[in-house]
Amino acid sequence: MGGGPAGAAAAALAAAGGAEVTLAEPEVVGGASQLRDCIPSKALVASADGLAAIRSGGHFGRADPGLLRPDVARLAERRLSVASLLSASLVGRLESLGVAVRAGRARFTGPGTAVVAGASGKETRDFDHALIATGSVPRVPAWAEVDGELVLTSRQAYGLAGAPEHVVVIGAGPTGVEFAHIYSSLGTRVTLLAARGRVLPDADEEAAAALEEEFAERGVAVLRGARARSARRDGAGVEVVAEDGRVVSGSHALLAVGLRPASEGLGLETAGVALDGEAVAVDAWQRTSAERIYAAGDVTGGLMLSSLAAAEGAVVGRLVLGEETAPVDHDKAAQAVFTEPEIAWVGLQEAQAAAAGRRVRVSRVAFSTNPRALIRPRPRGFVKLVCDPAEDVVLGGMVVGSQAAELIGIVALAVQAGLTRGVLAGTLMAYPSLAETIAAAAR
Repeated sequence: MGGGPAGAAAAALAAAGGAEVTLAEPEVVGGASQLRDCIPSKALVASADGLAAIRSGGHFGRADPGLLRPDVARLAERRLSVASLLSASLVGRLESLGVAVRAGRARFTGPGTAVVAGASGKETRDFDHALIATGSVPRVPAWAEVDGELVLTSRQAYGLAGAPEHVVVIGAGPTGVEFAHIYSSLGTRVTLLAARGRVLPDADEEAAAALEEEFAERGVAVLRGARARSARRDGAGVEVVAEDGRVVSGSHALLAVGLRPASEGLGLETAGVALDGEAVAVDAWQRTSAERIYAAGDVTGGLMLSSLAAAEGAVVGRLVLGEETAPVDHDKAAQAVFTEPEIAWVGLQEAQAAAAGRRVRVSRVAFSTNPRALIRPRPRGFVKLVCDPAEDVVLGGMVVGSQAAELIGIVALAVQAGLTRGVLAGTLMAYPSLAETIAAAAR
């Protein structure tokens, strides 16, 4: 049930192992969170970064390009093209493995039966094992009057005909700050409501400060401690009111207040599957309360990451084949926020260690000391490593700056493999490269 990262990973593994697999997906194979939210936003980030590179042409000896007007329609075409290519590629791979891909919504009709309903009718299937991998949908609070035109969820924000005049972004987590970055890069005025006092409240404070500095330079207005209590259409624009009485008017309002598990309408009670709040309750091996029924990915709540969903789906695929497998360690999942500067982290962070009263060794090196970074227009940012003070094992780390999402992979490998600081320090990185700063931090 569901063809996102979790469902696709489980289906591919099980089918490759000889199982008969049916995958039911009502929207888009690859996952709506992936291909109608995450990938489109990253495509827009890439376009915004391209515009920024042109604007900073003087750094590379180019003449001032003058006023740049982004073609929003062409940007929309590009992000649709990327999503379509990814979905088609995934469908082709699954079908080549023998997976029966069905365009429809699946629902349990009993402990061992399900029905798939789509445009071509209904299909009833008996199953030996089932996986619930229906993902998540944007959370819409009761106070938000979403109309899909001026008051938007994140998935509705990609269909705008042109660059908005003034977007009020409600929520300063990863999704909110990415949209603030995108819209400000396109020349849109942005007001960002940060309910918990700063942007990225769950991330490293130093990283959040670097992003807030960039927002200040761009003219993004960050309203600290502004928790929204209403967002509604107001004539030709919108009005957003905070709990403390502050009122912000704009042309559009964008909700970025998180996701919720898509667990409705699945017939869970018929199959004996229990919920934990809105999420499907699972154990460490993704097993639900019903025998032979598993759940993986966003529908189980918790940390909603595509990488985790795919890893959890792979666990289910192996279990279905009767193979032994270890549960997914959520604490070792790398995360990234695609803004300017880019921010990525993995494992134990400095603030977490301090809150837990744990002693760690923290080392930090700025990119301003790196030759490759100095070649770029803005060589700012840093690498931070968190290590065990006794055994010098790498426990976590953070990268703030250009290509952070790529560079954090080196640290993630060190965390996953339990490598020592000395291994990173002795690794001969290419010269000149941004990766050298990771070795420098280890030293």
